[in-house]
Amino acid sequence: MFAEKSQVPDLAFFLCGRYRLALDRPLVMGVLNITPDSFSDGGQHISPSAALDAAQLMKEQGVDILDVGAESTRPGASPVSESEELRRLLPVLERLQILGLPISLDSRRAQVVRQALDLGIDLINDVTGFRDPAMQALLQLPQAKHCGVCIMHMKGEPQTMQANPHYDDVVAEVFGFLNQQAAQLKAQGIGSERILLDPGFGFGKTLHHNLALLQALAELKGHGHLLAGLSRKRMIGELTGHKGPPTERLGGSLAAALYAAFHQGATVVRVHDVQATVQAFKVWAALGMRPSAES
Repeated sequence: MFAEKSQVPDLAFFLCGRYRLALDRPLVMGVLNITPDSFSDGGQHISPSAALDAAQLMKEQGVDILDVGAESTRPGASPVSESEELRRLLPVLERLQILGLPISLDSRRAQVVRQALDLGIDLINDVTGFRDPAMQALLQLPQAKHCGVCIMHMKGEPQTMQANPHYDDVVAEVFGFLNQQAAQLKAQGIGSERILLDPGFGFGKTLHHNLALLQALAELKGHGHLLAGLSRKRMIGELTGHKGPPTERLGGSLAAALYAAFHQGATVVRVHDVQATVQAFKVWAALGMRPSAES
């Protein structure tokens, strides 16, 4: 198992709730969507038993963090009610506790996160970037004392974000937002070692925007750890010209993950294909390759 319980020696680390994760190599975050309509795996893990089986498999494959989401935020997705998100989520979170892995919650609703904190989550992954004061207030609760936070940039809302998104300078605007939000959280006592910054590839961005952000990702180092979520995204299909379903974008996803981690210094890569990514990282490291930007 890659994730190590607290008691890591004096190494660079990411503080993630009950876990201190050593950063001597990139970390792999596995996607566990308990939704019927996610863009590449909707409906596969909708039952608690199926979700637990998938999580157990990812643990065996070497995942570091599980990222659980009960509302799809793919382009064009319709929002679900708070009650429906909780109905899907809570039974799964209860079962996942037996795995001994850091659990990330992908949610933008403060009340959902509040209830999940009582069940023992380790990371709050907010696609709206903690713009909601209620989300920021949660970080002062005793249950959230050591929680990691992921600040993501999204332009607009999922239903409309891919409708001709425009930036005057995408790198300056997206990185400026992430740095601003990180500064707000740091002012409230959240240390840099607990913060992940995510440019939100595909969330209100064209292919050109995504490539510009990816090629400049290392510029964010120093403001927090970096998360890159590129797995199976439309940009992979656009770059390769492959017209098939998202599940057939593995090769391109691995190339993007390797570039993000080893050339741009991403601390965490968020992926659907855990086993393939872990293997690719191990081989790359065995060949003497190391992340080019230090944490």
